[in-house]
Amino acid sequence: MRVSLRAVAATLMMAGAAMATASAAEPRQTHIPEAAMAVVPELRERALASDLGYEITESLTTEVGARLAGSEADARAVAWAKAKFEELGFDKVWVEPVTFPKWERRSERGEVLGANAQQLTLTALGGSPGGTVEGEVVRFADLAALEATPTGSLDGKIAFVDYKMERARDGSGYGPGSRVRSRGPSEAIEAGAIGYLMRSAGTDSHRNPHTGITRFDEGLMPVPSAALSVPDADQLTRLLALGPQRVRVAIDAGWNGEATSYNVIGDIRGSSKPDEVVLIGGHLDSWDLGTGAIDDGAGIGITMAAAKLIGDLPQHPARTIRVVAFANEEQGLYGGKAYAAAHADEITAHQIAAESDFGAGRVYGYSSSAPAHAQAADRQIAQALAPLGIEHMPGTGGPGPDISPFAAQGLAWARLSQDGTDYFDLHHTPDDTLDKIHPEALAQNVAAYAVFAYLAASAEGDFGSAPATAEEE
Repeated sequence: MRVSLRAVAATLMMAGAAMATASAAEPRQTHIPEAAMAVVPELRERALASDLGYEITESLTTEVGARLAGSEADARAVAWAKAKFEELGFDKVWVEPVTFPKWERRSERGEVLGANAQQLTLTALGGSPGGTVEGEVVRFADLAALEATPTGSLDGKIAFVDYKMERARDGSGYGPGSRVRSRGPSEAIEAGAIGYLMRSAGTDSHRNPHTGITRFDEGLMPVPSAALSVPDADQLTRLLALGPQRVRVAIDAGWNGEATSYNVIGDIRGSSKPDEVVLIGGHLDSWDLGTGAIDDGAGIGITMAAAKLIGDLPQHPARTIRVVAFANEEQGLYGGKAYAAAHADEITAHQIAAESDFGAGRVYGYSSSAPAHAQAADRQIAQALAPLGIEHMPGTGGPGPDISPFAAQGLAWARLSQDGTDYFDLHHTPDDTLDKIHPEALAQNVAAYAVFAYLAASAEGDFGSAPATAEEE
């Protein structure tokens, strides 16, 4: 069969156009230049030898201490963070307002009445109303047992959920434990309870109760709600084995209008793409029982120090390194939600984000949301983290709490997984203090964040940040 040259040319033109269209539709493969990879060994070693992360954490927890959102100490923490960014030489420092309901704790007390009278060590759950209640205690082994109790069966009584949280390196036991705190009070009210007690969502055996936020379903009248320390939960269970027990719970706490705090933000300016950012950070607020060292003073110290070390390099990476000290994470991710709203039209300018909010244990794993076209760069980052004892764990984990609202809108994320084996021994308790942090482990975290942020900011190509479709959201 004879084919004309004109037909051949037309076919070639169509094929070329199809290839060009396909090429345009496929993102360029992201990679990290060898020159940037060559900087990593020295940056990594300088971070490991530095105590800057510990010094920053020590400064926050000593000079400010506990920082309950909306409190006077919270305002001092904002001033501290702004001053610390400036002291460390960040190129741009600013604040963005975050408004939320203000909850206050004033006093709390629990006691067993009658023949076995004794004090119980407890703490009000965040969001609990004030009030004094007295009644017979009804024990439930777990949340499911409470959910199954008939309406009205707890009239005039105090519900007690005795669920024991499991210890795990990745903190996976916290999900079921925290649901006892967030869902239990509403379930108890539905059954007629006048008060709510729970075994603390923690893995320790110390007489330190664990606080944390709770919620009440719309239409329900909130009741005094508190967490018992683990030994006190055990003690109450033993007492109940002897026979019915009456307990009095007295809480002076509650909501008191609105407060405004701030996300405090510092930038290390990029050398050639300063309008594109790699975001790292932690949350500035803490609960009021300890000094907020592992939750989340360590995250602030780790990320501020990592960015500072990158800023001290002779040549900054192409993109800006941004550190965000988020406001009021503890009571509902208010700072993270506010940042996502304020920067909603800047998703593609955010290369990738990672948050440190799981204590100060050594980082053992790295993962990210990197799409197919960024997998090569993702493996390069993992390769650079490997000398720190960090394993590449693709397909695991998810975004940190404060970056999760932005990630839901399409922000690319990375996760530097910390060993949380003992994190829930201390979490939300009076024992969350600086002495629980090991400086060598904290320095390893700083090194991990410095290596990650520097390489992500140096990458040629992107990590997939893009506005999410309605189905993805």
